[in-house]
Amino acid sequence: MSEKKCQVRISMLSRSYREGAIQHDVLRNISAEFEKGETVALRGRSGSGKSTLLNLISGIDTPDTGEIEVAGKNITTMSERDRTLFRREHIGFVYQAFNLVSTLTVSDNVRLVLELNGVGTDIASARIKHVLDAVGLSDRSASYPDVLSGGEQQRVAIARAIAHEPDLLLADEPTGNLDDATANVVLNLLESLAQRTGSTMIIATHSAGVASRCSRVLELHDGQLST
Repeated sequence: MSEKKCQVRISMLSRSYREGAIQHDVLRNISAEFEKGETVALRGRSGSGKSTLLNLISGIDTPDTGEIEVAGKNITTMSERDRTLFRREHIGFVYQAFNLVSTLTVSDNVRLVLELNGVGTDIASARIKHVLDAVGLSDRSASYPDVLSGGEQQRVAIARAIAHEPDLLLADEPTGNLDDATANVVLNLLESLAQRTGSTMIIATHSAGVASRCSRVLELHDGQLST
């Protein structure tokens, strides 16, 4: 894999947690590279470390050992503030728990990430309309998250994650609350983003259907990554 095409590189990454006197080794010295524009499915049983790995790559969490490079930047050497700023600009994250701001409307939840990245008002408004149309929620733009179904909240979270066209999109079970038809619409949208902008996508999923749409599939088992 060439240096030019490599968007994400993880090297000898380990992460463990302590539960009382017991140490759980979630990830053990894993290494991998992800190309620009590649869509990768990350599979494994519940508790295998999929969410942990996404949190590490995003800089939300830090590894015990190892390094993570995103878009040529070593995020493991950054301060927490610098990681936050880097994530805001370069990474989109679809959280399993959605993480929508309950006091903001659907439109303003999407607008927030654009404002934080300095996107002008006119461009932001056009982006918001485009992504909400794409996920089928243009008629809910003035609604608040607490009146939306789980599937609708998930679609808002996806719209918010892609609105600033990030270099890297991380998604934790992005179709878990969606019916098959809506899931296909969302996957088409993500594929279109990857093709148009060269975004790299890493999707943690239990769905064989989602995995089959990806460039390749990685399995997490016993703290190790395999193809």
